[in-house]
Amino acid sequence: MSADEIPDKITRRKLSDQVLDRLQGLISTGELKPGDVMPSERALMARFGVGRPAVREALQSLHNSGLITINHGERSRVNAIDAGTVLSQSDAIARLLLSSAPGNLQHLKEARQMFELGMVRLAAQQASESDVAGLRALVEEQRRNLGNAKAFVSADMAFHTRLAQMSGNPIMAAVSGAMLAWLFEYHGGLLHWSGKEDITLAEHGRIVDLIAAHDEEGAVAEMARHLTRAEGAFEPRQG
Repeated sequence: MSADEIPDKITRRKLSDQVLDRLQGLISTGELKPGDVMPSERALMARFGVGRPAVREALQSLHNSGLITINHGERSRVNAIDAGTVLSQSDAIARLLLSSAPGNLQHLKEARQMFELGMVRLAAQQASESDVAGLRALVEEQRRNLGNAKAFVSADMAFHTRLAQMSGNPIMAAVSGAMLAWLFEYHGGLLHWSGKEDITLAEHGRIVDLIAAHDEEGAVAEMARHLTRAEGAFEPRQG
């Protein structure tokens, strides 16, 4: 088929999609800022020359994507958008991905290990006294929660999240948080941690000591051992 014979059909887009594009444009240009109340349905209908169904469908799409929050009985508001907001929108898809193909869980573990090793290197490079004190406080929080598996795991997540936050890069922190959430959603059960809490505490303590000493290579090596040893805690759910 020659170029002249290729169909050049014009497809008619749904009105709601066109309204959605306009609303996204208002948000991206700053005409509608985080925290602003969205215009009423009637105002949007008049502005865009469309009916209520198109406006409502567009607003629902904005809500589903996290750009606005719709609360029944209240006017919708524009949300602040950051890396965490964006990644949270992929949670359901990520869980489906992990459930549908067992190999993807191993891929996530590998990606997380590479990411964490980079994060701990950055932490060792630039950790302040305040950063180190914060990490030690989280290790002590874990110690206080010995015997309470759920709280212990929560403190474990907080420790690794704090390492990512020390990078000062909000995208790195958001990616780290997302990967941790996906992994802990699919760990094989809290019993995997039983009897290993002391090992985890000792490993975390050594990692903090190496960060405090700005020993990059030592911190990376210790984190690698820690992640390899703890990898068995994450397995696909049974049943």
